[in-house]
Amino acid sequence: MAVIEYDANGNPHNESGKRIAETMSVVELFRLFPDADACYAWLEEARWHGQPVCPHCGGMDNIRPRKNRPHYYNHKDCRKDFSVTTKTCMHATKRPLQDWIYVIYTVVTSRKGVSALQMSKELGVQYRTAWHMLHRVREACGRGDFTLGGTVEVDETYIGGKEGNKHEVKKLHAGRGAVGKTAVAGVRERGGKVKAQPVKRTDAHTLIGFVEDAVEPGSVVYTDDAAAYGALPSIINQYQHETVAHGRGEYVRGDAHINSIEAVWAVLKRSIHGTWHHVSPKHLGRYVNEASFRLNEGNCEIDTIDRMAEFAAGIGGKKLRYVDLIAPTGESATPVPVHPGG
Repeated sequence: MAVIEYDANGNPHNESGKRIAETMSVVELFRLFPDADACYAWLEEARWHGQPVCPHCGGMDNIRPRKNRPHYYNHKDCRKDFSVTTKTCMHATKRPLQDWIYVIYTVVTSRKGVSALQMSKELGVQYRTAWHMLHRVREACGRGDFTLGGTVEVDETYIGGKEGNKHEVKKLHAGRGAVGKTAVAGVRERGGKVKAQPVKRTDAHTLIGFVEDAVEPGSVVYTDDAAAYGALPSIINQYQHETVAHGRGEYVRGDAHINSIEAVWAVLKRSIHGTWHHVSPKHLGRYVNEASFRLNEGNCEIDTIDRMAEFAAGIGGKKLRYVDLIAPTGESATPVPVHPGG
């Protein structure tokens, strides 16, 4: 049985000295956010820290509250009104902010995510409303403004149904394995964060470019023995590169292994198989965003409310309209009668 101790400030920690995060129940969530005023106040503090910022021009001076519109502000310099949700994933929403707070809470605390069908039942809304809300939250989970360093692991995986399980009209008849699947490349820092994204190819040019963008020079990079990584030492000589020969049954050699990034793929695929069930290539990037954010902000020492605040701090510029969400891939956003899938 785990022993819980407390430090001088009353914070709980385990036997190894690591702080134990304070979790939050659904009952506690709604006690903390009983109405729209509480939701707006929390979002404003998480995003602005007491100083409103105009989302239209980025200005911070000459901003005053609107007397006739609660929770709205006017920026005298650009003559525009705004609120804390303007140009975010909650832009122009018709749903109460309490609903959004609950969706954010569920996404950051559910180990394997939540389905749109389940969320529609819990919120009492149509399926497509819950589906749109979840995708807007997933869009805001995308955080590409950081790099990883030290010791990192790089790997790729493939998402999609097995060729043999498809209906005859959907089979490509081009082989097995990765045929018909979408590749996802990822890198995980030992004891740190993860970055992952869908890629069109898994050739040397694509994967090495991904490593260059995600990993700081001077890092130790561990990969498997895929041919694409063979060019890593010669093309990017600022990295120390070691491989483990999976093809010969070698999975660990001293410090050389990619078990951490493979654990990311395990959680992602369990989310797909057990919760989301079907993920289309068109929307796969957002599901990867959600899984990555949850792993990055799921440290056992981070309180639930702090994880929610970290999400809220990065929702600016993450506007996602429904017509853009359902628009055919590669085409302009136009309202088309497509039932949302994925």
